Amino acid sequence: MEIGGTKIGKSFPPYCIAEISCNHGGKLENAIKLIRLAKAANASAIKTQCYEAHTITMNMNKTDFIVQDGLWKGRTLWDLYNGACTPFKWHPELYRIAREEGITIFSSVFDKTAVDFLETLKCPAYKIASMEIVDIPLIQHAAKTGKPLIISTGMANDQEILEAKEAAPEAAFLHCMSEYPGTIETSNLGGIRHMHSLLPDNLIGLSDHSDGSLAPIAATALGVCIIEKHFGKLPGVKSEDDLFSMNAKEFALMVKEVKQTYAAMQHTPQNGNPTRQVRRSLYAIADIKRGENFTESNIGSIRPGYGLPPKLLPNLLGRRAGQDYRRGDPLR
Repeated sequence: MEIGGTKIGKSFPPYCIAEISCNHGGKLENAIKLIRLAKAANASAIKTQCYEAHTITMNMNKTDFIVQDGLWKGRTLWDLYNGACTPFKWHPELYRIAREEGITIFSSVFDKTAVDFLETLKCPAYKIASMEIVDIPLIQHAAKTGKPLIISTGMANDQEILEAKEAAPEAAFLHCMSEYPGTIETSNLGGIRHMHSLLPDNLIGLSDHSDGSLAPIAATALGVCIIEKHFGKLPGVKSEDDLFSMNAKEFALMVKEVKQTYAAMQHTPQNGNPTRQVRRSLYAIADIKRGENFTESNIGSIRPGYGLPPKLLPNLLGRRAGQDYRRGDPLR
């Protein structure tokens, strides 16, 4: 997979996406500020959520449309999404600023109109949120653009994940726990191994709502190729997502630690120790005449490591020396 000229896969450090979501607090100037902060924090890309309340729900007070528990308990879906959206009309300016700053920008889409609109902005990739994974027509519509597609799985069972894969065979899939905020204890990172098994031909990533970098670091060690974290926490700006979002300093540290973890997890075959002085090997520890028997009194395992390997000591004891050795000579 490649987004905005950056290759994504097991041969590269994880692609770190800064999800600004609603952390702009309803102000375009804050969204622009977040783009610049994400660039400074070494994010691989910044991502918006491209919806408006009327594209995602209805203005209803029926029980079905009222959040029953969690962080937003008691709010209607209309009120929640009307306050949290990033308006369509902002996107041309946000995409222009991001390209001016030199950071890739793309968006989550929640209905077909968002896909069609973002195509006019030459959006380089699309994200499908956990809640939309069962919207197969939406996934198919996004996949038809030929752009890279990333799908979160926080609200899906295995069958639903496989149905999404059938709709978009080349998509990347993100392990996700749809908790807001999440905790490290409920991150269920063992699910990453399961996803590698369920989707052996697809890239696997993590969309994380827990605090800090621990889950992304552990996920990197488990082989994820993409990490998504909510990004924002501007001073004095309140939003629906600020409790589970990173500020710029935290995000920059996460990117650094994820890259270090990726580097640490690489395997390089060890062809011996180049500093052989700190290894043991067999040496003459006393002068030995040719024909004299090797004994524990005249040969031994010591440092440095330029002689025969110590494992041969039992085989040499009692055998005759084929040459003279002076004390401190390696056995060869």
